[in-house]
Amino acid sequence: MKTADFDFKLANALIAQRPASPRDSARLLEVPTSAEEGFHDLTVGALPDRFNAGDLLVVNDTRVLPARLTGRKSGLEVQMTLGTPIAPDRWRAFAKPARKVKRRDLFEFGPGFSARVVDQGDGGEIELEFDRSDVHLMAALERFGTMPVPPYIKRDGGRDDRDFTDYQTIFATHVGAVAAPTAGLHFTEALLGALDARGVEKCAVTLHTGPGTYLPVRTDTITGHQIAPERGEITEETARAINAARARGGRIVAVGSTSLRLLETAAADDGTVSAFAGETDIFITPGFEFRAVDVLLTNFHLPRSTLFMLVCAFAGTERMKAAYEHAKQAEYRFYSYGDCCLLYRGSGA
Repeated sequence: MKTADFDFKLANALIAQRPASPRDSARLLEVPTSAEEGFHDLTVGALPDRFNAGDLLVVNDTRVLPARLTGRKSGLEVQMTLGTPIAPDRWRAFAKPARKVKRRDLFEFGPGFSARVVDQGDGGEIELEFDRSDVHLMAALERFGTMPVPPYIKRDGGRDDRDFTDYQTIFATHVGAVAAPTAGLHFTEALLGALDARGVEKCAVTLHTGPGTYLPVRTDTITGHQIAPERGEITEETARAINAARARGGRIVAVGSTSLRLLETAAADDGTVSAFAGETDIFITPGFEFRAVDVLLTNFHLPRSTLFMLVCAFAGTERMKAAYEHAKQAEYRFYSYGDCCLLYRGSGA
């Protein structure tokens, strides 16, 4: 399967720069499995009407780190975005511009806060060793870091304090992500109350989203691409809730591709889910056999991305291409701060 099969054009004007306010006023495109039924233009506030009592929402409760830092050395400035931890004081990261970074360089991010480049890879990948423990590192990131919003969200003048709340979901609990699980950005207390009144239950998994999930696939064929491992956890309690919902006939609704990827990682052939703690590098493409998830709430994704491939696998490639064309014509807002769609498991063809 060619990566070009998952390409499309998008006008810059449709790339959202701020989330909807209130969050549950964002637009929602419902994509029924039947092409004859067309598409339904709704808002996120209509979600309770699309679910049944006994359905189960599975959200991702990861919390995003202010993982973007500006490193300085001898008058030189380099932007560095943390990726995944290797040890309490050592992280994989991405440097930009990478050509200005050399192994053993020491960069300062703020008074008393610095790190040394201890390794380099391709494409701007580096390893940083900080001069402090994990606890102190978290405090330093809160003081000197900025939220790692994607590059298509334009921010002039460096730190934008609105992103500290805008780029965090209402479920954010466990610190460790460097990219937001963006489908969760649409939820408010009012919406959760309406879902609860409908009889829809909720549980949480944790997948610490890394930057690799959102990067475009640069190989000519999708089989040549690998997703960097991400850390995740499904507790025993959450696994029991998921399996109980399935046993009573409720649908499992993944809030976001991150929740879906973790559930499918931990799913057995019969759709039951086991407790899980570890890393996943699952790459879902058309032809994948879904076992755990029945419904997916997700944002509109980048062309040639693993996430657009995932939604094509879930709801059907031609169906999703048609849905995205509809969304563009109807001027939906795209990507992390944009609108979302509600998908039902289809053929995946």
